[in-house]
Amino acid sequence: MTIEIDDSGTGDLVGDAFIGFYRKDMNKLIFKTLSVDLFKGKNWENKMPLKKTVDLVKEGLEELNFDKKREKVLLCRGNIFDDVRAYFIEEGILYEDAIIEGKLQNAVERRLVNHLRNDLGIKSKRLTIKSGANRYFVLFNWVSYDFYKREKHVKSGFKKWNIVWRERCIEKYEEIRANNRRNSY
Repeated sequence: MTIEIDDSGTGDLVGDAFIGFYRKDMNKLIFKTLSVDLFKGKNWENKMPLKKTVDLVKEGLEELNFDKKREKVLLCRGNIFDDVRAYFIEEGILYEDAIIEGKLQNAVERRLVNHLRNDLGIKSKRLTIKSGANRYFVLFNWVSYDFYKREKHVKSGFKKWNIVWRERCIEKYEEIRANNRRNSY
C-alpha cells in the first residue's frame, strides 16, 4: 500500500500553495494549505514553507492512518519536500522520490486553480492546471492590472521577484493606467 504526496503553487507567483495526499487503496484525497505569507520576508528567509510542509505531511499521514511499518510514500521530487525527506529518514519511513502524475497531480493543481479563481478572483481563461511560464504570466498580468492592491498576494520572498519582476510589474501597471486614461477621453 502506498500514499502519494504532491504539491502545487509552491513555485507560482501568487496565492497559497497546497500539499495533496492520495491514499490509493481507499481512493481518498486530502489537501493541506501553505499560506502565501510563508513565502514572504522573514518566513521565507527562515525556510518556514519547508518546515510547515513537514508539519502538514505529519498531519496528512496521520489522517490517512499511515503505517510506517507496512506502507511506503511516493513523494514528489520538488524541493518543498527537502525537510520532509530528512524527517522520513530520521523516522525510518520508507519513501521513494517520484514524478507524481494522474489523479493526485490533477487534483492538487485543480485545488490551486480553484483557489486562484475563487479566493483571489483571477478570471483569465488562460489559467489552467498546467504549471509553467504560461501560468506565471497569467498571474503576473493579474497583479499588474491592480498592482498596489494585489501585491499582497505575491510570494515576495522569491529572489527574482525582488530583483526583476516587481519593477516590471510596476512598469506594466503604469502603462495600463496611462492607456486607460488616454482611452477614457
